[in-house]
Amino acid sequence: MPLTLSPSSNFSLLSPTPDRTHRFFKFSIPHASTQLAPKPPPVLKTAPVIVIGAGLAGLAAATRLNSENIPFLLLEASDGVGGRVRTDVVDGFLLDRGFQIFITAYPEAQKLLNYNELNLQKFYSGARIYYDGQFHMVADPLRHFSDSLLSLTNPIGSVIDKLLIALTRARVLSKSYEEILTATEVSTIELLKNIGFSDSMIGRFFRPFFGGIFFDRELETTSRLFDFVFKCLALGDNTLPAKGIGEIPNQLAAKLPPDSVLLNAKVVSVDLEGSNSPSVRLESGEILKSELGVIMAVEEPALDKILAGRKQPAKRKPARSTVCLYFSADQDQIPVGDPVLFLNGSGEGTINNMFFATNVAPSYSPPNKALVSVSLIGLFEDVCDDDLTAEVIGELSGWFGASMVGSWRHLRTYRIGFAQPNQSPPTDLMKSPRIAPGLYLCGDYITSATFDGALVSGRRAVEALLKDRALALV
Repeated sequence: MPLTLSPSSNFSLLSPTPDRTHRFFKFSIPHASTQLAPKPPPVLKTAPVIVIGAGLAGLAAATRLNSENIPFLLLEASDGVGGRVRTDVVDGFLLDRGFQIFITAYPEAQKLLNYNELNLQKFYSGARIYYDGQFHMVADPLRHFSDSLLSLTNPIGSVIDKLLIALTRARVLSKSYEEILTATEVSTIELLKNIGFSDSMIGRFFRPFFGGIFFDRELETTSRLFDFVFKCLALGDNTLPAKGIGEIPNQLAAKLPPDSVLLNAKVVSVDLEGSNSPSVRLESGEILKSELGVIMAVEEPALDKILAGRKQPAKRKPARSTVCLYFSADQDQIPVGDPVLFLNGSGEGTINNMFFATNVAPSYSPPNKALVSVSLIGLFEDVCDDDLTAEVIGELSGWFGASMVGSWRHLRTYRIGFAQPNQSPPTDLMKSPRIAPGLYLCGDYITSATFDGALVSGRRAVEALLKDRALALV
């Protein structure tokens, strides 16, 4: 099925199949013929810009190219857009692929996304922390003042710790995002100790809360990322789109030309050829030649494979990983109706955090049902799914009672080896996306390991490409 460039400079395939849900076209690469006929030479086609990977970064790059009226082809190896940011439907439940929360204050997201269309559902601005056999509430005093007063004397940190949180809030709000991302850095744990937080506050609140955000209970993540997220949390709400986290990339993709996204199109190599116009080889054998450049919006492990032999793989820190387990329950068989996050502040057990997704967004389940989401940090590779599920059920039974938890039904377990890049110091969150003439990188590992960082990186990659091409014309 050859690729053709239409007179309007938009790409099209001969037989696209419309996807009415996402409002963009799905494509597939046909399997090679099994007949013993001579294999024809690869067909060489051209495209102004080729973007590899339709995660948030690739979609942001495509969005920027589209705004500049530059034709492009967005290649995605899987059967849908979103990368790590996807939602599956299982027995009528919406299962996000891993624990993911969207913060409304993300500055780049505010420019690109229509929040009203996403129908964002809010979490409670605080958390219930399991410690010493019971739950203790912590709350944002600016949003839940009375709840925060009641939490002043609980064992989740001292009154001084809670004052230090207010001072930290004021400190990050006084800085611009650029100042935060370029500031002198230490690890998050070192920053918290330098501020003066007590060991109890760090262990019972910061480790499970920010450890759950960074998938890093040791809090080795750079202080730059801590300050960035802290500022976003201070200014915005934690939310979920009503139709699942996957609606975020779906919304971006829906605004692109319908013939510009090619799914099931796995890239196996990029050939630099010593020119400013790299070519891309697909697993099908087809070769695409870029006219202006190639933007690589894939995760680091895939990047190394695609550029194998052409670029020396960088020495990288181990990626952050997670396991997310989902359970279904009858609506009357969950302990609370509040849209609150539960944290494990005990320092023991397997669970890091959990929440009842349907308390935040009722649309995540069929009527009269509840969806339970449980997150662990790490892959637990030495434990099989059944044993891990049993361990989690046992731990939750200690939290909420065996009679209630025993009625829950396991839906699915997600083991996510590359949940986030490891951004422990030293980091460079403002690095150039240009890695070779005509070849650019984007992804959250180029900027900050957040939804916003991925979106920013896509825009910056296109800006670098446009700048290089403008200079080439001088």
